[in-house]
Amino acid sequence: MSVRSHRWATLVATAGIAALALTGCAQQNTAAPAASSAPVQKAENLPAPFDGEPLKVALVQQSGAGDFFTAWTAGAKAQAAAVNIDLTVYDARNDNAKQASDLEQAIAAKPDAIIVDHGQTDTIEPRVREAVDAGIPVIVYDLALEDTDGVVVTSQSDASMAQGVLDQLVKDNGEAAKVGLVSAEGFAPLDRRKKVWDEVVAKNGLDQLFFTGKVTESTATDNIPLVDAALKANPGVQAIFAPYDEITKGVVQAVLQNNLQDKVKVYGIDISNADIEVITADGSPWVATSATDPSAVGAGVVRALALKLAGQLTEDTVQFPAVTITRDFLIEKGITNVAQLREAEPSLLLNDTVVADWLPAVSG
Repeated sequence: MSVRSHRWATLVATAGIAALALTGCAQQNTAAPAASSAPVQKAENLPAPFDGEPLKVALVQQSGAGDFFTAWTAGAKAQAAAVNIDLTVYDARNDNAKQASDLEQAIAAKPDAIIVDHGQTDTIEPRVREAVDAGIPVIVYDLALEDTDGVVVTSQSDASMAQGVLDQLVKDNGEAAKVGLVSAEGFAPLDRRKKVWDEVVAKNGLDQLFFTGKVTESTATDNIPLVDAALKANPGVQAIFAPYDEITKGVVQAVLQNNLQDKVKVYGIDISNADIEVITADGSPWVATSATDPSAVGAGVVRALALKLAGQLTEDTVQFPAVTITRDFLIEKGITNVAQLREAEPSLLLNDTVVADWLPAVSG
């Protein structure tokens, strides 16, 4: 292994260990949902129903592990505290049956509202309908539903995210380039991004050599051997699209293990402090990503719910816009963390999205 590859292995492994540590902490709390550690702040001049005792809201997550979901949850907690919401978090740790059970438990607790973050349609939608039928307001984030009646649906703009970074892929590598996809099926945001991928591949005559990948509680680590095998079987690949940052980090590690960082470009989705460190490291093959600020998005979902409960939400579908960020941009601006990225790209803060005079944007 070269010196550069050894440095990369240490860097990416450290990010993976951090994700595993977060997962391990979550697994220790299996007996009951974890309450928000952020103090509930009763702000002044809030409209009903926020002007009395704190509202009880359940956040039912498919998984809270990984950089994106950790930041997303922190933003949701911060916004909840600012608007007098007592937020209880259920983390299923990528166990679909447990998420369904968690949602049933949340419904039984009769909260003032429920937020559902991701999930499998077949296991979660029946429980969403159960909550709606019980008169509990429900808002979902990045969950595909066949029946959205009575539900506020929020998501990142997955189509624009994928389109932005794939436009960069085509610009960098040209039409008819040899490419690979590392993703997973059955997850709403990944499915939406793959739809754009298929369109871009067809439109630009890209030569797709492989499709592999999976989402687990150790996504980055578990994708390394899959991508390693794909690279060895397809030595001519020029670019890889990995539309979830935990997958992207696994792809980066596999590229480096095969000493292909000067031949294979990697294109991802999402951003975090750890992602920026990987992208800007010397010789990184991760050249572009499309992203929202996950903390700002988590906060935005809570604001959408707050507006709904106050009778001020004008639409029941909310999308959070993304930006495409290149490695060159980060290096040119000297950006080393998300806080600096927010200053360079203030649109990431979502300060104008689902806000009101009494409900300014807050993020973790």
